[in-house]
Amino acid sequence: ERMGIDLIAGGRRVGHNVRKTPTSQNVYLKLLVKLYTFLARRAESKFAGVIAKRLCSSRLNKAPLSLSRLARYMKGKEEKVAVIVGAVTNDARLIEVPKLTVCALRFTADARARIVKAGGECITFDQLALRSPKGSNTVLLRGAKNARESVSHFGHKTSVNNPHTHDGVKPYVRSKGRKFEKARGRRRSTGFKV
Repeated sequence: ERMGIDLIAGGRRVGHNVRKTPTSQNVYLKLLVKLYTFLARRAESKFAGVIAKRLCSSRLNKAPLSLSRLARYMKGKEEKVAVIVGAVTNDARLIEVPKLTVCALRFTADARARIVKAGGECITFDQLALRSPKGSNTVLLRGAKNARESVSHFGHKTSVNNPHTHDGVKPYVRSKGRKFEKARGRRRSTGFKV
């Protein structure tokens, strides 16, 4: 007699595991995870739980946020603390930086200098835990994860049956000139013959 799968107890679902600890060996990061998991549990803070979860995530999932986006997202919320689990980078296209209090894992030298010069401040996550352990008066932000150049190459290959699977998928081409990968299927005049 064969045993079935206990679906209720999570039978077929393999993978999709949420990290409980960061893979990084950085002791300061590990201490932050310890601190925020404690706050999430003992203070019953959803905010601290989200921070703890994001601190454990991979580097790709801790996408950077530029100063210009930060300024845009914080418009009208200047008195609150912007919280980014990731890096804050400079944007030369932004002319005026508003006065902001920003908490992030890392600041580039230029971004830090510009925030401080505008009268704002850059704080760390342990300082944030002292100021607002439950995340009151904060705005939780995250960078664009799919802004990486490599993402533009992701997609399915074009087939004769479905010519649209490759729309908007950037090919890995050495150069975009006349001589490079411009044969059948890449030219309007000679398309795929079905």
